[in-house]
Amino acid sequence: MADFDEIYEEEEDEERALEEQLLKYSPDPVVVRGSGHVTVFGLSNKFESEFPSSLTGKVAPEEFKASINRVNSCLKKNLPVNVRWLLCGCLCCCCTLGCSMWPVICLSKRTRRSIEKLLEWENNRLYHKLCLHWRLSKRKCETNNMMEYGVKGGQALGPHIKMTKKIAQRRAERAVWKG
Repeated sequence: MADFDEIYEEEEDEERALEEQLLKYSPDPVVVRGSGHVTVFGLSNKFESEFPSSLTGKVAPEEFKASINRVNSCLKKNLPVNVRWLLCGCLCCCCTLGCSMWPVICLSKRTRRSIEKLLEWENNRLYHKLCLHWRLSKRKCETNNMMEYGVKGGQALGPHIKMTKKIAQRRAERAVWKG
């Protein structure tokens, strides 16, 4: 029985080494920041459509701009409603003890979810084939201490998938042995 424990420890060390390799060799992610002048709960009203130089040779500039324009059109459709509810919520906040802010919070969540679904559709349509993955991520603003959302992309697929599959397979085997 003690021999099996030693094997598990060796496998865990191998897993840690594989995960460290994944982190070491994965390139820095590309972040597309919000460039709009209106921000509601960290979500800007548009994102920069300027093509990042780090994506040269991986994605066509036209495809990247089309993807960002789809995200911007989703924001353009949803954000004016959020701003109206925010103003109404702020005016009525004292009378409703803050409950008038709930519609804005729910609409903001719905907008984030629709952008996340759009990015997942874009990933499945194009970017996963190019070994890229885009997602909506929260990060700290450079100018102040507030948080903002940005579209973050990086190489999450490709040769690294084999290593992560190997790690998942070992964990599943270990669960069968323990169970």
